[in-house]
Parts: sequence; C-alpha cells; structure tokens
Amino acid sequence: MQGGRAVTGDGVQVIFGQGAAQFGLAGFETAHGRMADDGEPLTGAFELYDTFDAQVAAAGRLLVSTEAGLALLGDAAARPEQPPAPPGFLDRMPEGAVTRALAGKVSRLRALMPVASGIATRRRLKLVDDEGKTLVRCELWDLAPAGGMPVSVVTLAALRGYGKALRRLLRELEALRGPGARNAAEAAALLRGEDPQAPPATRAVMAADEPALGAATGIIRAQLAIARRQEPGIIADIDSEFLHDYRVALRRTRSVVSLFKGVFSGEETAMLKARFGAVMARTGRLRDLDVYLLERETYLDLVPPSRRAGLGKLFDRFAAERDGEQAKLAAWLGSKGYAREIGRLERHFERSGRLEPGPMAERPALGYARGLIWKRYSRVCKLAQGIATCPDEQVHELRIHCKKLRYLMEFFAPLFDSREVKGLIKELKKLQDNLGLFNDYSVQQAALEEASGKVAADPGPDMVEIAAGIGALITVLNQRQQEERGRVAASFAAFDSEDTRARFRELFKPGEDRA
Repeated sequence: MQGGRAVTGDGVQVIFGQGAAQFGLAGFETAHGRMADDGEPLTGAFELYDTFDAQVAAAGRLLVSTEAGLALLGDAAARPEQPPAPPGFLDRMPEGAVTRALAGKVSRLRALMPVASGIATRRRLKLVDDEGKTLVRCELWDLAPAGGMPVSVVTLAALRGYGKALRRLLRELEALRGPGARNAAEAAALLRGEDPQAPPATRAVMAADEPALGAATGIIRAQLAIARRQEPGIIADIDSEFLHDYRVALRRTRSVVSLFKGVFSGEETAMLKARFGAVMARTGRLRDLDVYLLERETYLDLVPPSRRAGLGKLFDRFAAERDGEQAKLAAWLGSKGYAREIGRLERHFERSGRLEPGPMAERPALGYARGLIWKRYSRVCKLAQGIATCPDEQVHELRIHCKKLRYLMEFFAPLFDSREVKGLIKELKKLQDNLGLFNDYSVQQAALEEASGKVAADPGPDMVEIAAGIGALITVLNQRQQEERGRVAASFAAFDSEDTRARFRELFKPGEDRA
C-alpha cells in the first residue's frame, strides 16, 4: 500500500494507495495487536464522480457514488456522506454534507460526471490487543475499477489514549507499501486507467536548440490533443466549459501559425489559418449564447425591476436558440466530414516534413522565442502610451496584442525560468482582466443592438417589453465600459513598472546574457 496521508489533531489518518486488499488488511498482525473485522463488509457497484478537469481530486478528495449514497473520501477529519444523487452542477444537486464540503472547490461552470466505475468494497476494521481491547478503528474502501487500477483508501482513528498504537500501526503498514498513488489526484488517475507519472500528451516539450519549426509543431500537436479531448463533452452537452476549452485550444493553435513569423511558408500559413478558422467558425454562435445565458442573473440584476420581465423573455429566446445551435454543432462534430478534416490536420503536424518551412524554420527555439516575445512586449508598451485618452479601437488593439504576448510567453515558458515567467504572466493577466471586461462590455452592447434589430424585424406581443429591457441593459453596460477604461489605464501603469521592464529585458531582450 502506498500513499499520501493527512493527519488531524485528533489522530485521524488517511492513506490513499493501491492494493490494501492484496495483502489482507483484515487479519493483519502487528507486534502490538491484530486487525479484525468490525462488522460485515459491503460490496457493490460504484462510480467515481469528478469534473472533466478533476477539480474534486485536485482538492484532495474522491467522490464515490454507491447504492448507499455519495461518500467523499480523503478528509482526515470527517467522512461526508449523503443520499444517492445523479451527478451534475453542484448547485443543482440536493444539498447535503457532500455538496457542502465541495462548495468552493468545484467551479459553478463545471458539472460533475462519472469518470470511472467498478466494484467497491467497504469494510470496518479495528486493531485489538491481546486482551481484545480496541485500540484503533479503521475504515477501508477498496475500489476496483473496470478499466483502471485498484485503489484503496484507508482511514485510521485511534481511540482516546491510543495515539501511540496508531503511529506504530501506520509505520508497519507503510513498510508493506508498493507502487501506487501518493495523493487523491494520482489515485483518481489510476482509477481512470491513466498513468499518474506519465507526462500528459497535451503538454509540449521543447529544447533551447530545437529548430523553431519543431517547437511550433510540438505546440500545435499538444493544442490539438486538448481540443480533441473536449469533443465528447460538447456532444453530450455536459457543461459549457468543454466548448470554451475547445475554442481556446484551436485559437491557440491558429495563433502559433500566425505568430511564429517565418517558421511556415506564406502559402502554408494562409492555408492553415483558413482551415482552422473554418473549424472555429462553426462554434462561435453557440459560445456567444452560452456566455449570455451564464450571465443571465447578473444581467437581470443590472436593470431596474420594471425592465426585467422583457429582458427575461430575451434570454428565453437565447435559450431556445442555444438548443438548436448545440444540436447542430453536436451533429457536425459527430460527422464523417469533421472527422476527416480534423484527422487530416492532426496528421499534417505528425512530422515536420509534411510542412512547408519558412526562412526562420531552422532557427534555434530559444533565440527565436526571445526575439518574438521582446518585439511583442515592446509593441504593447508603445500602444499603451496615452491609453487613458485614446480611441476605443486602440484599447481593443491593446487587448489583442496583450493576448498574443501572453500566448507567446506560455508557449515558450519551458525555455525560461518558470518562476520568472509565471510571475510576469501573472502581472500581464491583471492588465488583461481589465481589457477583457472593457471588450466584453463593448461586444455585449453590439450583440444586444443586433438582437434588438431582430426583435424589431420579427414583431410580436412582447416586442416593446423586450426592446425596453435591451435598452436599459445597453445603458448600464455602456456606463460600466467607461468605468473600466479608467481601470485599464491604472492596470497598465502598474504593469509598466521599472521592475517589470527590467525582468522582461533580462529574460527576453535579444543579446542579453540570461535565459
């Protein structure tokens, strides 16, 4: 048995591991006692619930569903349980000890879903001494998934005054441990049939002396792998983040093609941008509708009560349109045409020999990266001068250049000091957050004006009420956009500090010593 452990002040200890059942914890004898059953074992089917990006496991927990109910394993101080419930968005599931324990740990945008299933055996054990006195109580969950590796979760709790017996038992159990999981995240990976130690296929690896073309193709392969992993979730309509992550991955892929100047030939660049753009175009309307509907309650709160009914009817129209758009996108993602096109794009980047190189294709990745990032950073600084009084179009342009700068820094992060790059990205993100809000308010106003035009072109009994709601919301969004503009100027002033400039220069300016 192998695992990480969590200890609380009352001496409770939790071990995640693989194979506790294999060496027989029941009947296990120590120098100071033996483990004995403390009741009948319960065996039955289980499902492991988590979000697609494993937020429950990242919080150090395993959410197990059995016929008896939901149990949250991994808390050394408690074992939250509640009646059975199907997975979904946490705030839509029945309230109970489990959902309360997960509040704040699972995003409202992500739905819980089954990620593994198999047979679970739950046993209660106790460590007794030679006189039959109970020293330590134990709860053992053995989880045997259908398509993964077995995992055991052991909780040990000493009775009052027997903390020493608990510590001795733990040492003896740890002496028997073998390969397994060290924490909940690795335990969840084993249950899903994944190797927790293997580097993910979605992570690009590059070397400083690698040709720029090789670095570019590695990044694109990783981003395409991320996009492909989202497809089942989009088709099943589990949550809106699948489509969001799909679009981000394809956007980043297209950014590599356009930002890596001179790595691909001009013809290759134009062809790839067009093909990835065509795939992206299919997803745009559904994503727009998702964003509106996710912010429905926020928007309703922004307008006076007298305008909320009309605005609510507009969102009802958006919801109906979304159902149709989601069905169309799901059908397309499941079509032979899509499979053929995305498959061809994947194969195109399997070997760099398939690509038409540009004049910079063989330049070492490190030198190439520094030149790209420094040039983009300089452009951001130049564009941001006078941001407080410049036209709105310049603010939007600054947002685009900041996004490109961040992409480049993230793409090439493996070549630089990770702490330094993460720190600079964090500073840049603060500026991006304000620019993003400014842009969102602008885009939302334009979208609402377009929606108003559609309502006017298709008159009905609710037309006047909906139009009034749209007008009220546009007014509020315009006010917020102007307020956000002042914050953009303040954010850039904070980003453009002497310290930040020095760090960018040291890391990225071509000709500097440090890399």
